[in-house]
Amino acid sequence: MPITSKYSNEKVEQILDDVFDVFEKHGTSAELALMIVGNVATNIINADVPASQRHAIAEKFAQALLTSIKKD
Repeated sequence: MPITSKYSNEKVEQILDDVFDVFEKHGTSAELALMIVGNVATNIINADVPASQRHAIAEKFAQALLTSIKKD
């Protein structure tokens, strides 16, 4: 069964486009962009997720990332 999101595809795409525009504006390399995205994820988890749930959320996030990348 596919996972459905409470967020519209349009909203997600709009925010992604904005983020990519900022990276492009600054000539950000893939390495730096990944570092920034990782720092943002860490800050969000630490600021907005109860301490008792942080490890589980980080594991789910990491698993979702691994699942979403293309394998050659």
